[in-house]
Amino acid sequence: MKGKLNPAVRKVWDSYDYNKNVPLEGLEIEGRPALTGIDPSKVGDYVFLFVRDPLCAYDEDPATELSERLEDPVLAGQTGMFTSWTGTYKGARITAVSGGSGSPEAELAMFEYLQNTDATTYFRVGGSGGTHDDVRPGDLVIAKGIVRDDGLSAAYVGPGWPAVCDPEVVMALAEAARTLGHPYHVGLTRSADSDIVSGGRPSVGGFMRPDHAQVVDEFRRTGVLNGDREASAIVTMATLFGRRGGSICSVADNIATGEKFTAGAGHKAAVDVALEGVALLARMDRAAAAAGADRWLPSMGLVD
Repeated sequence: MKGKLNPAVRKVWDSYDYNKNVPLEGLEIEGRPALTGIDPSKVGDYVFLFVRDPLCAYDEDPATELSERLEDPVLAGQTGMFTSWTGTYKGARITAVSGGSGSPEAELAMFEYLQNTDATTYFRVGGSGGTHDDVRPGDLVIAKGIVRDDGLSAAYVGPGWPAVCDPEVVMALAEAARTLGHPYHVGLTRSADSDIVSGGRPSVGGFMRPDHAQVVDEFRRTGVLNGDREASAIVTMATLFGRRGGSICSVADNIATGEKFTAGAGHKAAVDVALEGVALLARMDRAAAAAGADRWLPSMGLVD
């Protein structure tokens, strides 16, 4: 991606009074992207983005934990903010990235990966809270679209711009969940910066604004299945910059039904589905390439 600006972007950049004061390709430390520290040559085609989330009940850093399931894992980058491991799973070259919570932190990793690598596909793999009557703790939600209630994505695109998950990613994840026999739903995920009051949960001393008391009913009316903090940034940025984005989250509780929180409920299943889904997606990609097409269609079958 280095040096590539489309004409509309170039027009704005050239008119920017301070364009000589900021590096177009981001900050670097010793020749590497400053925040992730990645060696671009070690990054795979498919990127999993994890949060170091105690609610998911990881035994260790989630990227490191995933690397133990990959063939020939290598450390692709490590800083105080992010850890990145790359390896192969059933023919798919995967990079797992772990970092902090929220869309603003996800933006930092996404920027450096999108700017410096040729990775084609970005997956949010994490935990979430259920917000719909049909979703049980321990279920998985595969997003087909993200409700953008975060501030980060609004810094990039207007309110009517849709954060739509790539259909190939959705199909691959859903097929993997069905094959593995894990309970799953395909629908809408909502991302918000506030995981507390904007999610209908009381803050200090029970503080809520009057409109916060209506959010759970709004979820139920509009079919929003679950809520997280990162999917909007990941899917928006991947799509905006010509890549594929998707999200799979486990559900740890459900505010709509009152089912209580259990740390890590369903999360190992979410990781299993993400791995099998990306292996299937890699087969789809190889079939599309063999057919000379830029997108897989069912008539192309699969390539082992």
